[in-house]
Amino acid sequence: MLERLFKLEKNKTNVSTEILAGTTTFMTMAYILIVNPNILSVTGMDWGAVFTATAISTVISTLMMAFYAKYPFAVAPGMGLNAFFAYTVGLVWGWQIALIAVFIEGILFIFMSFFKIREAIFEAIPKNLKLAVSAGIGLFIAFIGLVNGGLVVMNVPAAPVTIGDVSSLTVALMLMGTVITIVLLSLKVRGALLFSILITWIIGIILQLAGIYVVDYDSGMFSLIPEGIFSAPPSIAGNNILSAFSHVQSESFNIDLFTFVTIVFAFLFVDVFDTIGTVIGVSEKAGFADKSGKLPRIKEVLMSDAVGTVVGAGLGTSTTTTYIESAAGVAEGGRTGLTALTVAVLFGIALFFSPIFAAIPVFATAPTLVIVGFLMMQNVVKIDFSDLTEGIPAFIAIIMMPLTYNIAEGIIFGVLSYVILKLATGKHKDISIMMYILALLFVLRIISQAFFGY
Repeated sequence: MLERLFKLEKNKTNVSTEILAGTTTFMTMAYILIVNPNILSVTGMDWGAVFTATAISTVISTLMMAFYAKYPFAVAPGMGLNAFFAYTVGLVWGWQIALIAVFIEGILFIFMSFFKIREAIFEAIPKNLKLAVSAGIGLFIAFIGLVNGGLVVMNVPAAPVTIGDVSSLTVALMLMGTVITIVLLSLKVRGALLFSILITWIIGIILQLAGIYVVDYDSGMFSLIPEGIFSAPPSIAGNNILSAFSHVQSESFNIDLFTFVTIVFAFLFVDVFDTIGTVIGVSEKAGFADKSGKLPRIKEVLMSDAVGTVVGAGLGTSTTTTYIESAAGVAEGGRTGLTALTVAVLFGIALFFSPIFAAIPVFATAPTLVIVGFLMMQNVVKIDFSDLTEGIPAFIAIIMMPLTYNIAEGIIFGVLSYVILKLATGKHKDISIMMYILALLFVLRIISQAFFGY
């Protein structure tokens, strides 16, 4: 049955490889079950309700990716987007306004996917720029791993970033985990990334730096007292889209239509290009794209992501997006929807065993992100740097992603520099109509940020 559904032999994979890949992806992104509720709860949303909404929306949207798009991509509430939801919109106008904006954005997403607008955007991006996006995401995800592991510290007085506390045991464990990962990969051990996470976690437990944490849904805090490993999912009542609409109808909100439309556009914009950037990066690494750089079934991929956003907002969480951590599963050999199915099943299990899954410390998963970043950076050698009108935009896209801590910003400046350089050197024939449209939209986006802050 699995062979018939996912065509494993045709994709040169098997059941054990796909399950291992899905488990690895899950292990690298399970943190969202804890981080997303922590972020969204600052707006007044119930921590437990957001935890449940995060898990269920991930399960539903990733199942759609598994059976409809049939790619090894996981979909979950996105980092960065949840921060915008909470700190930029939620704390100012209320989480209800933020949730309604995400819900409307998701409907617009479905419209764009149905009429292949997002597909046209994906296919319009030149081959060298797609390779740059993949490499840039690699650099970005490695940077995230270094920050999560504590080896790099951001926002310090002396410099934007600096070295962390290398005397810290958690940093030492992160470095040890990185070495373990490299050694296992060098020895071509199947499941190297997953085993490195487990080994590092066990070492942390031995050193009493990790353990079984119990989640207190009322406060969102953790306790080292092992009160149990099983927990029924908290209710989402009062924190979903119906309660948001009901609250807005009964209360007076100080927000004008233009501001609300701008907020919806901001969610839409970042989500579109975060998703496209992630799909490009992971697809290039896995070899899914054809010789011209087009991805088969891209419409199904983008539709799965769009439906996930609507489902997530309906349940009570911020925008869902295709997860860059999917690259970890791809690096383990995941090639079909069976990998995504495995991720969905494990998130479903995590919904009931939250104390166990919440125990995975970041110092155990950080090394995997660093090594996956290295693996994705390998695409940089395929970029044609001999042509400056191709190489410079590629370089800008790569460097802007980690420096702005945003995939979408890397795409924006990559596309804008590509169009500007091609026009300035008389190579306008290399620019497609869609690239002109994207450049114009990006300019409008920059103007919007400059004058309205979105």
